[in-house]
Amino acid sequence: MKNWLLAIRIKTLTAAISPVIIGSVLAYHDGLFKGAIFVIILITAILIQIGANIANDVYDFEKGSDRPDRLGPTRVTQAGLISPRKMKQGMGIVFSLAICCGAFLVNEGGWPIVCIGLASIVAGIAYTGGPYPLGYHGWGDVFVFIFFGLIAVPGTYYLHLGYITKLSIYAGVAMGMLSSALLLVNNIRDIDEDKLSGKKTLAVRIGENASRVQYMVLMLLPLFFPIYFWWIYNKMSLLILLFLFPYSFHLIKKIYLLKGVKLNKLLENTSHFIIMYTLLFSIGLIV
Repeated sequence: MKNWLLAIRIKTLTAAISPVIIGSVLAYHDGLFKGAIFVIILITAILIQIGANIANDVYDFEKGSDRPDRLGPTRVTQAGLISPRKMKQGMGIVFSLAICCGAFLVNEGGWPIVCIGLASIVAGIAYTGGPYPLGYHGWGDVFVFIFFGLIAVPGTYYLHLGYITKLSIYAGVAMGMLSSALLLVNNIRDIDEDKLSGKKTLAVRIGENASRVQYMVLMLLPLFFPIYFWWIYNKMSLLILLFLFPYSFHLIKKIYLLKGVKLNKLLENTSHFIIMYTLLFSIGLIV
């Protein structure tokens, strides 16, 4: 069980949980929140994220990009803790459970949810698996921005109310940026290792300095969205998110000061930032 918990990568699940919370709180703010829908979406999103994490672990091992001198957290396949065969079996079980949960959501949202669900599973596998792994060709950041932001937040909102709004899309953009920042810390940490392995992430393509600027932009822009929401929707309580500016500057400073294995702590702190953003955004909407 300990090995499977390592494979699941619990600390990364905030990227799947936060957009569902944001989309559901937006639905509550607009007058319709379905408790059962919220629970099923949350379970489905977590299962898809876990399946993608397992796929990432085993396919990175098979492609040789997880080296013995790896700087990041333990990868169970590379460490010999779980065999590739068992990892693929586990991936199949998790994605099957996600499809079962998704069947309930299809009944609520129709064919658009079928397309979103299947695309999410395919993308989760194709991120590091298949003949053209997205993460190996610099498309990982785009994948994360789309699926953990532009699709996850409006998609959740749609399942509650049957339509989407500009606010749900803008909130999706903000969450997509923060999720991309989380991935970026990982890619900056592994930039030298990925170069040796032939893994051309966006960080490898544009270099460390440009990647740090990218991180700064991704961590700051979502904090300007509350000002827009206040201006357009007269929701002054969302300005509570501005209290995150000092913490954001602190993390940006760290991305310039830290290197290598020390970035693992920044990865964890960025995840905490996403949680705080989600909680404050939710409070701002509900108040």
